[in-house]
Order: sequence, then C-alpha cells, then structure tokens
Amino acid sequence: SDEPGFLDSVQATGVTGICGSGIIEVVAEMYLAGIISEDGVVDGGLCARSPRVTANGRTFSYVLKEGEPRITITQTDVRAIQLAKAALYAGTKLLMEKQHTEHVDRIHFAGAFGSFIDPKYAMVLGLIPDCDLDKVSAVGNAAGAGARMALLNRGYRREIEETVSRIEKIETALESRFQEHFVYAMALPNKVDPFPKLSAAVKLPPRKTVSEDGIAGDAAPRR
Repeated sequence: SDEPGFLDSVQATGVTGICGSGIIEVVAEMYLAGIISEDGVVDGGLCARSPRVTANGRTFSYVLKEGEPRITITQTDVRAIQLAKAALYAGTKLLMEKQHTEHVDRIHFAGAFGSFIDPKYAMVLGLIPDCDLDKVSAVGNAAGAGARMALLNRGYRREIEETVSRIEKIETALESRFQEHFVYAMALPNKVDPFPKLSAAVKLPPRKTVSEDGIAGDAAPRR
C-alpha cells in the first residue's frame, strides 16, 4: 500500500496476512507472470526455476513472504478467488443479457471495499467485464449517500420510490444460463469472452494448460 503511515505500521506490527484487495492483486499478478494458468492451476514445473513455487501435497503454492509468519498463496486460495469472481461475473452477464447489451461503457465500484480494488487487476481476474480502464472508478459508500439524499430531499425520495417500483429481481439460481456463464468465468479472465480493451492496456500471458497436479502442457494462442 502507498497509504501514508502504512510502512511505519508494518515495521511496528509485522505482516500478518493479506487483505481482500491485496489477494486480488496477488492472484492477478501470478497469472500475468505465468505462475498460474488461465484455469487457475499453479504451475508446478516452475519449482525448478523459483524457490517461491513449492509443493503442497498434490498441488503447489506460491510463497509471497518468507519469515514468520510465512505467507503463501495455495491452490485452495486461488480456487476461492475463482469461485467468488465467477459468481459475480456470471451475475453481471445475466444483467447484461436482460438489457440486451454485449458490452459496458462504465463501471462503478460501490462500498468501502470497492474503493481499494485496482480496476486493472479486477479486470485481469475477470471480476468485471471488459471496459476502458479509465472508465472504471470507485464511488465510495453509495448506499449511505443515497440514504442521506432521500432523508434530506423530497424530490430524491420520490425518484427513489419510482425507481424501486421498476426494479426487476433476478434469481440467479433459477436462470438457466447462470451455470454456463459461471463455468466460463472460472477461467482468467474468461474462457470465451474476449477482453480487447484490457489486452490493449495489459500484456496478457499466452494460454497454457496445467493439470491439477501442476504439470504444464502446450501453450495455445489467445483469442
């Protein structure tokens, strides 16, 4: 973090773990560096070239920090990120289909957590759809701001009430396409959706297959 006072705090307390926005950046960088494949498998073949890639039972891990405590990114950690981001992306795809649109022009992150997410890394993971990076921004506590607007302005309150009446609730569990979108979204950034705007801003690694035991296969060209 480049937040003022961060280094002083770390020197006083030591590094104890990884925050939410941090794990997004770490896994994305592991993908960009070729440590994990597009399917999220840690490439065990890198053990011979880097001491940071280590065997962990039948899978492999990446050592992020030596010392005490030793902080590693395990295959289970990567899978957890994939499951979470795939669910979010699949939900977004359903909303886009309901609106009959194939791309988005602007993305806003709401909430305190969203304020710390780096748009580039979120897109590298496939957490959000392809978009110009400078059109992705954080809006902070949007719910709190909306509540204050409704409390202090009758016009805003009427607008909110009218908007609520037009909102359509979508149950992802009942949508036949959700599972298909979810499976495709497990890949980084996505198995089938192209990310041309991201590719223009970030050099994505060539696609390669890695089996669950960490053995890499032949690279395949990226779409």
